Amino acid sequence: MKIAPTRIANFQHQRRFFSAVTAVLTSSFISQLVWPFIGNQPALAQTSAYCQLSQEQVNQKEDLRRAALSGKRESQQAYFAVLNKHAREIAECRQKTWPETQAIWLRLYPCDVRPGELDRVLDKVVNKGYNQVYVEVFYDGQVLLPAADNPTAWPSVVRNRGYEKYDLLEKAIAKGKQRGLKVYAWLFTMNFGYTYSQRPDRQQTLAINGKNQTSLTVSEYAAINEDFGEVPGNQAFIDPYNPQARQDYTLLVNQIVKRKPQGMLFDYIRYLRGIGPASVATKVQDLWIYGPASQQVLLQRANNQQGRDLIQRYLTKGFINPNDVQAVVKQYPTEQEPLWQGRIPQAMSVATTASRSQNAASRSASTNPAANKPNPATPTPKPTPRLPDTGTLQKDLWKLSVAHAVQGILEFFGIAIQPAQRMGIPVGAVFFPTANQAINQGGYDSRLQPWDNFPAAVEFHAMSYGNCGDVSCIVPQVQRTVSLAPAGAKIIPAIAGDWGKPLKNRPSLEIQMRAIRSATPQINAVSHFAFGWQEPEDERARQTCRL
Repeated sequence: MKIAPTRIANFQHQRRFFSAVTAVLTSSFISQLVWPFIGNQPALAQTSAYCQLSQEQVNQKEDLRRAALSGKRESQQAYFAVLNKHAREIAECRQKTWPETQAIWLRLYPCDVRPGELDRVLDKVVNKGYNQVYVEVFYDGQVLLPAADNPTAWPSVVRNRGYEKYDLLEKAIAKGKQRGLKVYAWLFTMNFGYTYSQRPDRQQTLAINGKNQTSLTVSEYAAINEDFGEVPGNQAFIDPYNPQARQDYTLLVNQIVKRKPQGMLFDYIRYLRGIGPASVATKVQDLWIYGPASQQVLLQRANNQQGRDLIQRYLTKGFINPNDVQAVVKQYPTEQEPLWQGRIPQAMSVATTASRSQNAASRSASTNPAANKPNPATPTPKPTPRLPDTGTLQKDLWKLSVAHAVQGILEFFGIAIQPAQRMGIPVGAVFFPTANQAINQGGYDSRLQPWDNFPAAVEFHAMSYGNCGDVSCIVPQVQRTVSLAPAGAKIIPAIAGDWGKPLKNRPSLEIQMRAIRSATPQINAVSHFAFGWQEPEDERARQTCRL
């Protein structure tokens, strides 16, 4: 997908992010609950439910699942019948219950190919009242495709001998539908993983900053890695302008689309988050725009030779000074001033010592008529060319560099979602609500995640993961998303935690959901991160078992 250059040229039309750049239920269900509207409003009570199945129903279904493993037809028919029954009950409950859509994030492991294991996991998802499940299909440099049918640049999640043709994703989609679950494929986007970064033929695709670092040589904030299952040292972010990276990712997405998931969620639509002070980008060396492809495109944004030369000097040194400006003006004397996309020529001020002296002499001559008499022995000096103001140029170069970095994300995302959109598969963007912020004077969140410029047609999955012990740092993230998302966008907050108890300095899911509903009643879909948080022992056993 080609995005017109004017999107980066006109910062005013880049919506809020670029304006920051320029200016800166039935009786069979349990857990009935009253949802009060909090605040200063009257306490208007609304009875609702979480659509969770009773323990009796859970036990009955598990007994039937175990019996069905025997292969007996009557046992399997009894199991399938209860699956259909629960699917209908959950669907009816969700139609009457807020939120109408309740989803959970799920990672699958090689051991899930064991007979009945995937059934057991998905039964647990249904038991908890969910009607959507987001299955992770591309993460940590591996893909949920069978080894015998994996033409991508990444190894398969299931690499065990004897399971080369086992399509865990295809089976998860089919078994999800059988249970009334909409199965979305959830995948990393600009984070290609360690295995990809170790390929000798893919080194040029990696994102590089002005210190000649890749994301493998710097680490993400440790708390985020620990909380959300990211593997330290496995964060290999790519240059979104690189043609090879775009081609590899498009092939991957096409393979996922062939399995016909009912939706696709794109995560890591951003750059790496720096550590400490590096979490704020304040200078061009902080930006991940030093890969060969990104530099080439940035230089092509110049509108004349002066502009191209000055961009190159700015990238190389991290700044420009009056000598740089004077040099490019002297080298290309026929051009009025350095120009690039988005830069409007300014009224130029006198910026050299010689020109200031000449102005002083002119003022003296106006008060001393004798000085106006020509001196035949003294030749008239040529006027010193006026130079553009260095400070203004440097600010404009910073704006250009940030906008260029952001545009790379937008273009890559636009390309990534095309295969799914052509098939009519819903797509969603997963993002941090605060990752598009301008910080202090001219600084930006180093992730540079321009989610408020994503297409309004995609779902907006806002990771509202605040962990301050209560909802005071969670609800504002949802509110921020509502206020900045494009008009008409479908917003689906993602919250982290467990049912009925606080976890990792976050309130229970019930408390978080109650607060979100009160503050943003227009929202009618919520997702929960993650299955592994609610079932840690189950997750650990599935992750560490051996086939």
